[in-house]
Amino acid sequence: MVRQLGELENDIMTRVWQWNRPVTVREVLQDLQSERDIAYTTVMTVLDKLYRKGWLRREQVGRAYRYEPVSSREAYTAALMNDAWATSDNPAAALVHFFGLMSPEQREALRDALRVAAVFPDPEPDRLPDPHPDTGETPGPSAR
Repeated sequence: MVRQLGELENDIMTRVWQWNRPVTVREVLQDLQSERDIAYTTVMTVLDKLYRKGWLRREQVGRAYRYEPVSSREAYTAALMNDAWATSDNPAAALVHFFGLMSPEQREALRDALRVAAVFPDPEPDRLPDPHPDTGETPGPSAR
């Protein structure tokens, strides 16, 4: 089960995901300070906790660490959605309600994702399409 990130954890992970490169405590601190009053040691502690929880990997460079995400924000979001769905006694009904909450743009993104993931593959993958729909003729063995 994936635990949802706390507010500060999420703010820090959002930066790490967006920057998409190894980051230092100082870089995260400087960016966070544009929004709030926060101490270096607080950022360092949260980054260390995220590392210990498996969200980040780190490499020591000199006396400092450089942190980078273990997985993407999309993978985190998918894990949260999967956990939420798994708590339902009626997953199909939960999905129906979830779809009802989606905007038209979100529904279109879902359609695109289902096509990309090939969730609904051809139920008869060995069957060739009918090349002559008017005559109903099917190709002979040489066409396979």
